Amino acid sequence: MSLRRRYTATRFQEQVIESLLFLCALVSIATTLGIVVVMLSESVFSLTGGKAFFQEISPWEFFGSTKWSPQFADKHFGVLPLLCGTILVAGIAAVTGLPIGMLAAIYLSEYAAPKVRRMVKPFLEILAGIPTVVYGYFALEFITPYVLRPFFQGMLGFDVDGFNALSAGLVVGIMIIPMVCSLSEDALRAVPRSLREAGYALGSTKYDVCVRVVVPAATSGIIASFLLAISRAIGETMAVVIAAGQSPVITLNPLKSIQTMTAFMVNISLGDTPAGSIEYKSLYAVGLTLFCITLLMNVLSQWWMHRFREVYQ
Repeated sequence: MSLRRRYTATRFQEQVIESLLFLCALVSIATTLGIVVVMLSESVFSLTGGKAFFQEISPWEFFGSTKWSPQFADKHFGVLPLLCGTILVAGIAAVTGLPIGMLAAIYLSEYAAPKVRRMVKPFLEILAGIPTVVYGYFALEFITPYVLRPFFQGMLGFDVDGFNALSAGLVVGIMIIPMVCSLSEDALRAVPRSLREAGYALGSTKYDVCVRVVVPAATSGIIASFLLAISRAIGETMAVVIAAGQSPVITLNPLKSIQTMTAFMVNISLGDTPAGSIEYKSLYAVGLTLFCITLLMNVLSQWWMHRFREVYQ
């Protein structure tokens, strides 16, 4: 009998399925390459024959100037105010969402009964499924007038703008809680039960086992979830557009109105900016900067996870 594999209908179906799966895997790569080409086409080099953004505006001015006013008669293209606003909102979101998400993951993984876990997980999924525009209006109509102003303005005497970075950061922090909780819980539950039992055998309490055994063993996955969540916070758009305002200023005061890179991109895309103008091209320059930041965060999270991941037998 010949040992050669016969070409049957089943083998043909397997090859077709394999080809379809391969094409699906290429979609993400093709999409990423398309985004890169579109960003570069108007910011670094032009495919239509005109000048790109960085051929008209020096990169030193773009990354070094502190004034951003591309839509005014006196045009300035310093991205630092937008970058500062983006970092401020992402920092507030990280301070708000990362600890809560981490503690929720520890509770669900180590303390919650199976029945409680089955009840809590759907609520986290609902929280992740709420549209971002709803979060934005929640910040504008509830957090600012009923939480921030009574405390900071009524009790402490600080002025609170109607649009401010603190309310935007708080709702973005709420938005990243499900991501942090889900990814961190997966990392915690991946720790072998034998490590927990070894801790109990040495006389440790549940708290000691959790803090000194389980969490250190899952550090790589937890840090990776933090970096991915911060990347999500940096790229958040509609909630920040509605809650943070449209004031491109460099400030560390979270109670003031600011503008992020995503908010500027929405403002330009919805306005009357003519295509091909320097204001229109600045949209791609800001988008390319934001793309590089989020790409760097994702690469860093993947490197951290592979570099410090614990491998168990």
